Formats: sequence, C-alpha cells, structure tokens
Amino acid sequence: MEEKLIERLESAVARLEALSLGSGGVAVSGGDDSAATDPSIVAFDDFIGTFFGRVSSAAEKIGGQVLEVTRILGQALNAQKELLIKIKQTRKPDLAGLAEFLKPLNEVIMKANSMTEGRRSDFFNHLKAAADSLTALAWIAYTGKDCGMSMPIAHVEESWQMAEFYSNKILVQYKGKDPNHVEWAKALKDLYLPGLRDYVKSQYPLGPVWSTTGKATASAPPKAPAPSAPAPPPPPPASLFSSESSQPSSSKPKEGMAAVFQEISSGKSVTSGLKKVTDDLKTKNRADRTGVVAVTKKEGRASAPSFSKAGPPKLELQMGRKWVVENQIGKKNLVIDDCDAKQSVYIFGCKDSVLQIQGKVNNITIDKCTKMGIVFTDVVAACEIVNCSGVEVQCQGSAPTISVDNTGGCQLYLSKDSLGASITTAKSSEINVLVPGAEPGGDLAEHALPQQFIHAFKDGQFETTPVSHSGG
Repeated sequence: MEEKLIERLESAVARLEALSLGSGGVAVSGGDDSAATDPSIVAFDDFIGTFFGRVSSAAEKIGGQVLEVTRILGQALNAQKELLIKIKQTRKPDLAGLAEFLKPLNEVIMKANSMTEGRRSDFFNHLKAAADSLTALAWIAYTGKDCGMSMPIAHVEESWQMAEFYSNKILVQYKGKDPNHVEWAKALKDLYLPGLRDYVKSQYPLGPVWSTTGKATASAPPKAPAPSAPAPPPPPPASLFSSESSQPSSSKPKEGMAAVFQEISSGKSVTSGLKKVTDDLKTKNRADRTGVVAVTKKEGRASAPSFSKAGPPKLELQMGRKWVVENQIGKKNLVIDDCDAKQSVYIFGCKDSVLQIQGKVNNITIDKCTKMGIVFTDVVAACEIVNCSGVEVQCQGSAPTISVDNTGGCQLYLSKDSLGASITTAKSSEINVLVPGAEPGGDLAEHALPQQFIHAFKDGQFETTPVSHSGG
C-alpha cells in the first residue's frame, strides 16, 4: 500500500511539474470550455502529465541549455494543445489558411532549432535531439492521403528516428557517468514512443477532425516577393507548415538546388545557361595563370559574394590531370565538359553552388562543401564525399563506388546504370539514396541508409546488424 501511495504521489508531482514548467505549461486561457474538457483534450493532458514530467524533472537536475530547450519543448506541447482545441471550433482551412493556423506551433519549433545554430555547445546533442524530435508534432498538419505526408502514427515514428541519432549519442556519452542525462534521453524517447504515438493512435489515427460548423481560418496576407536567396537545407520544421506542405512532393514546384536537379533530369536543353570552360579560361592558356573564373555583370548582385575567406574561386585544369573547383559561392551554372577518363575532379570549399561534369572522369572528390549540388555522367574509380553538409550528388551514368565520410545530410541520385554501385558510409548521418521507379518516367523512390547499428557478441565474434527503424 505504501509503495503504491508513493508511486501515485510521484506521478502527481511529475504532472504538476509538467503543467508548471516555465511558460511551457498546458493551461489554455479563454476558448470554449466544452472543447477544453473534450475527452481527446483530457487525454492530451494525461499524455503530458505521464511522459513530459519525466523529461522536465531530469532537465531541472541538469539545468543550463538542457533545461532551456526542455522548456521550449513544453511550450510546443502547449501550442499543440491550444491548436487541438481550436480545431474543434474551426472549419478546415485551405493550404494558406492551414499554414497561418499552425504558425504558433511553428514559431516555437523554430525557437528550438535556433538553439542548435552557431557555435556548437557542450550540449549540442541534447539540443539537436529535442529540436529534431519536435518534427513529430507536425502530425497535426495531416489533411489526407494526398497531402504528401505519412499517416499521423507513421509520421510520429519516422520523426523520432531523426532525433534518436543524437539521443543515442547522449546515452553513450553519459552512460555510467551522469544518470540525469541518461534519464533525460530515455524520457525524451518515451515522450514520443510510446507517448505521442499512442495518443495519436487512440485519438487521431486519421488526422485532426475539423469542425463543420465552426468559424473559418483567415489566410495570411500575401507577402511581397522576396529577393532570390538559397533555399534552407532540408528538413527544417518550418517547411512542414508552409502553404505548400500539404501538396504531394512530386507536384510541388522545386526550390533551390532541387529545382536545378529537376531541370537537369528533365532532358530539356539546360546546358545553354551553363558557364562553359572555354579555351581562354583554361590555366594553360591564361597569361595570369591564376585560374580564377571571371564574374560577368549579368549575374547581378546575387552572385557578388563570390570570394570565400579561404581564397579566390577556382575552376581550372592543373597539369592536364586534375580539375580543381574551389571556393565557388552561389554559382548554380558551373560546368566542366572538356574532360577524359584519365582526369580527376577535386571540389573544395564550395557553397550553395551546382557543378555539372559532362563526360567520363577517373575520380571525383567533394571536400568540405555545404549545400552543393554535383551532377556527373560516369566515373571510372569512385566518387568520394568527405566533410560535407547538405550536399546533393547525381550520377547520370555509372559509378562503381560511392563513399560518404564525416558528412551530415547527403542526397544521392542514382541512374539505372549506377544501381550496382557500392556505397560506403562512415561517421555520417541523414544519407538518402533516390533510385528510379519501376515505371519509366515515374517518381524516384527514396531509401534512407542506416546510420545506427547493433553489435552483438556471438560465438567468439561480434555480429553487426543495421537499425533501420525504431519501435516503441
């Protein structure tokens, strides 16, 4: 009896902590009392009291940035509850209206993401785990099978997989050293699996149920067209709540690098806009021998920051054997078309640019590049991606080997001729491979490569198996 009483008291304390944690409480001011007492809303309170209390309790003991990001997590849950109440009083909006309706939740999610930016702190893994986990709350944006999202339950499970990479790092780092950090990581997982997943499964397995008689949601006023700027790297939570978020991905207009790739793959005459390496630009024919590609006036202000702090931009053939592409910033029209199978291509320090390599080369190395797109035809030896972030690489011909090392965020597009490629990954995360569909001209099929593994000691040796999906 005494043990049960203690358990009940602990549960009550955890719930009170969850309700009162900073500004992340779940009390909703105003609104319809009948909606606030709806069984699904009461169940949401129970879910928070049961699972979020553990996360906040561990965060209180850790303090600092971990406590700060946990409070933001509480604010996000609070925002989701308020939206669930409003959904019961509101008619289903159009896409623009939905983006505006979900804006309060999106703003909290962006606040969590901002904590992961800039100089990396000692608690980066905690911040990243919490920020990535909030993507799961986007289940509320599900509007039907044609909206381009997974079903709500599947969305919660898939979203946690992004956060689990960093959560597992915390478990490894603090195992046997600090139980509070271990408890925080475990409690964070339980918040989503089984917590949020089971809540969605029992209350909204087919998505939110909008009112048929409630008030309409006003769309946001149209904004003036923004100046041309590179699209943010995927997957920022903000994109989940944009006015395009409920369109199938195959029908959405592509932005940034994706648009360039789509145009190149379409078979249209796209080479007319590419900057050809003419004879006067080749190192062997230049008087100054610097290999710097001149910036033309027609490229305008958007291409002005063409200099990198690391050095001047280069696109040159050295000693007749090695193409060097360095420090290209914001150049979407780079091309190498005078190459052969004995030459290699080395791409270093480039950002927000796209390079097309037309012809067969021996080897391609992409080093320390950010938001860089590479399109090549054939490679004899290997294509190597090292120390990069948010890169997209498309093989239009064949490549026997592709290696990805110490890279975060990499999209590999393979052709039918390159499906036999051996892909090696090490110290890398968020690696996705897109392959042609079964039907000609169909959508590409995306496959996420495992980034977590289980090692079990059996019969005198370790057996390693990949973890491709996390369950509750």
